Amino acid sequence: MAQSSGPVPQSTPSATPHPSGLDGLLAFPLTPFTESLDIDLDAFGQAVEAHVAAGAGALFVACGTGEFSSLAPGEHAALLARAREAAAGRVPVWVGAGGGAAAARASLAAAEQGGADGVLLLPPYLVGGPQEGLVDFVRYAVGGSSVPVVVYHRATAVFTERSVLRLLDIPSVAGLKDGHGDIDLMSRIVTAVRAQGTERAREFLFFNGLPTAEVSARAYAAIGVPRYSSAVHCFAPEIAHRFHRALAEGDTAVMDTLLARFYLPLVALRDETPGFAVSLVKAAARLRGDKAGPVRPPLAEPGTDQLRRLERIVGEGYAALAEVAR
Repeated sequence: MAQSSGPVPQSTPSATPHPSGLDGLLAFPLTPFTESLDIDLDAFGQAVEAHVAAGAGALFVACGTGEFSSLAPGEHAALLARAREAAAGRVPVWVGAGGGAAAARASLAAAEQGGADGVLLLPPYLVGGPQEGLVDFVRYAVGGSSVPVVVYHRATAVFTERSVLRLLDIPSVAGLKDGHGDIDLMSRIVTAVRAQGTERAREFLFFNGLPTAEVSARAYAAIGVPRYSSAVHCFAPEIAHRFHRALAEGDTAVMDTLLARFYLPLVALRDETPGFAVSLVKAAARLRGDKAGPVRPPLAEPGTDQLRRLERIVGEGYAALAEVAR
């Protein structure tokens, strides 16, 4: 089921341009593997080029959708290098970092050495800790680095508003990405930061990082979090950009159509199996004709019936897109 992969007009910015360059629709490229589960850097370079050509505002490589947790340090470095080569300065290239405290610090330092424009710091591996420990984890991971860092607020790293205010004291921490999904807590965090009234507080970034973020995008925009990352950009960038523009323009009719006919059925299928937030995206990219390859374990591939349903859902999404374009 190959769809048009021609250039897509850049989405209308959902916020005033930010000094970080993290504006527009944020894309998280997949990490292609061969059938023997080795990294396919040539296919990855093609995927990066496709994201840029489709109008991505920035790229976050080797993060959740890029299967960060399955990558060796050398693979992580190779992906960053190839992404920077393929993007050629046209958009910012950020990269994931994480694991245990020492691993996070090492991967963040490697990202800076590799020329990343910024780092998405994933939650600490396996163990949690009190709020003081979470702030110290960020501080330790950053170390002496000056590369901008966005902290991922989810799983073993859920911050209170008071703790996020303490993150403001770490100069290289540029923002917070919410994958936890407590919109009441996120509203309190945003309000607490903005109420500081300083330039640092005004420029602090907030992102909606929930899976299939379009489903919650209106709610997050209403509390001052208009930026989000789109996994759909990996396989249906035309749909992703149309929804992003509709959100910026407050076009509820277009958003409702795309949600009802594409995003909500996709989420229902995604929720059937753990790990499908990545596995389904890779499967959809393969249906499109991309060389995405399989997922690494413990992620699992969709079954035959699920693939047929996925193809129908994506087809219906493009049919809905054609209707709202009239």
